[in-house]
Amino acid sequence: MAPPPPASMPLQQRLMHLAQTLQFGWFVGHLTLLFCSLRYSLSYITFNYYSRWARFSYRTAFVAAAATYGIVVYKAYRARSRSGSRQQPGALALLGDENVQYLLMALVWLFGRQIPLALLPFTVYSVFHVATYTRANLIPTFQPPQQSPAGSASPSGRATTKSSPLADTIGRFVKEYYDASMMLVASLEIFLWFRVLGSAIIFTKGSWILLAIYTVFVRARYSQSSFVQGAIGQGVARVDALVANQSTPPTGRQAWETVKRLGQQATDATDINRYVGAKGQVPKKAQ
Repeated sequence: MAPPPPASMPLQQRLMHLAQTLQFGWFVGHLTLLFCSLRYSLSYITFNYYSRWARFSYRTAFVAAAATYGIVVYKAYRARSRSGSRQQPGALALLGDENVQYLLMALVWLFGRQIPLALLPFTVYSVFHVATYTRANLIPTFQPPQQSPAGSASPSGRATTKSSPLADTIGRFVKEYYDASMMLVASLEIFLWFRVLGSAIIFTKGSWILLAIYTVFVRARYSQSSFVQGAIGQGVARVDALVANQSTPPTGRQAWETVKRLGQQATDATDINRYVGAKGQVPKKAQ
């Protein structure tokens, strides 16, 4: 993330400098997504799912999501071009980028039928992105860090920088709740898969195509996210505990073992690392 404007600049110039960056557009996109998600949730809890405002809020939220992830993908491409790298990643390697995956899914949800649960993972991400940008860029722009006099606050006698209490509070919030929130996102994405599966079972129009697309997305997330792996592992462990109960009939246990075996075989057969050569690499986090 780019640093805030220099404190020596007047406030108006600092704001103009900040607003002219792609990162600010990224921030506005996440902020728009949050506002639209809040507006849509109000329509949802009042059972006005398909009102004009509800449809507008839902679609605009995914337009904002596509814009934010599009900015990140574009910046990554521009950085590779500026570095002089002539070899651009292939199609499979590009699809292995988490930001590309979320960009494509945002477009899928944008043009598909409304599924309220699909908004929640993007909303959780946006909460942390808005908080991080506010702490790292907005607050220092409006309230530049103050330099403490040499020797007044440091045992070494050097001048120290005093950060904003609000920025410190936001930093603690992000640090304390980040892992739990990412586990929540992983759980929501898994629940969403079952929601899409339910629509496919009752043959909702276009649901089988959506199920295929979203299954590929979840599989990619499983290969790249320790949180998705942890959420699935917890779910499997809970079912194992239920199946191990004495009251579970043998046919139920056999069915569950079959499901696990087929799932493991499918996981091994669709390991994306076999095709993009990404073994041992740490994938980029979604932004």
